[in-house]
Amino acid sequence: MQNIEEYKGVFVFAQQVDNKVSGIAYELLGKAKELAAPLETQVTAVLIGYNVKNLADSLAEYGADRVIVVDDKELEVYRTEPYAHALSSVINEFKPEIMLVGATAIGRDLGPTVSARVATGLTADCTVLDIGDFPLNPIPGQEQKHNQLLMTRPAFGGNTIATIACPNNRPQMATVRPGVMQKIDPVKGVKAEIIEYNPGFEVNDKYVEIKEVVKALSNIGDIMDAKILVSGGRGVGSPENFKILEELAEVVGGMVSCSRAVVDSGWKPKDMQVGQTGKTVRPNVYFAIGISGAIQHVAGMEESDVIIAINKDEDAPIFDVADYGIVGDLNKVVPALTARLKAELAAKEA
Repeated sequence: MQNIEEYKGVFVFAQQVDNKVSGIAYELLGKAKELAAPLETQVTAVLIGYNVKNLADSLAEYGADRVIVVDDKELEVYRTEPYAHALSSVINEFKPEIMLVGATAIGRDLGPTVSARVATGLTADCTVLDIGDFPLNPIPGQEQKHNQLLMTRPAFGGNTIATIACPNNRPQMATVRPGVMQKIDPVKGVKAEIIEYNPGFEVNDKYVEIKEVVKALSNIGDIMDAKILVSGGRGVGSPENFKILEELAEVVGGMVSCSRAVVDSGWKPKDMQVGQTGKTVRPNVYFAIGISGAIQHVAGMEESDVIIAINKDEDAPIFDVADYGIVGDLNKVVPALTARLKAELAAKEA
């Protein structure tokens, strides 16, 4: 039986690839600082890899009070077994109350494996995390526990939102969708306590042997970093028709993205998809062109500063979240908008 009182602190798996910290690690540290405040505890980053101690300072600047470094040759490239052994060992040794992992390709593999090994639950693909009471509303005859991690995620295809807790086991574990948590502004020069920990690695039959790593080259920038997104849906009509969106994006200095229907049709790659099963984005301006506005898509872009919708269906749900809406044929509206913006810019430069 676990002694829950022994478990303290908010821990973050600080994912790194090729000795470069992934952006999700900084996002999770920002959220961890928020969660740690009401618990009056500290934030710990768990850094796993080979020759990675030099990355600890950046984790401190983004909110880590201490960094546990597990450094071993067996951890040079991500493999499930040695990484799961490393993180499970850290949890068993240091006993965190909360353990956050990014819902990346690595995190979606690592999180569930580790939660099973340390005999706790895991809520996957969370979009909101809070500290509060559970059950949310008191139930007669049932103890309401305080200071629980409340993990919220879309369920049933995004048609409902579920808030989940893990009141009886520790750590409380969640994988968190990239792009939904905010990094803090880094505090330059701040240092964290560094703890070097190595549980020992014995190669067993669960270790895979990596023969070759082939890096995919992509000329597509990351839509999560874009300040302006010109996003197209099924209503654009064809892959060739995305040219008019590309022309608008070029004029406004933005990038093109798309809905799931476009990816499912094979018009655009998955890297460009916005939505619950794609990427969560927060640009300054989001053009939703020929996008109906299904809840699954809106979940990935509703935090945009300004949303401009163009759709021929005046009843399209996208207009419910848009700041500005144009009802009309995108084949006429978008080229006209592009031409007007181009003329405005030319006049400014003249």
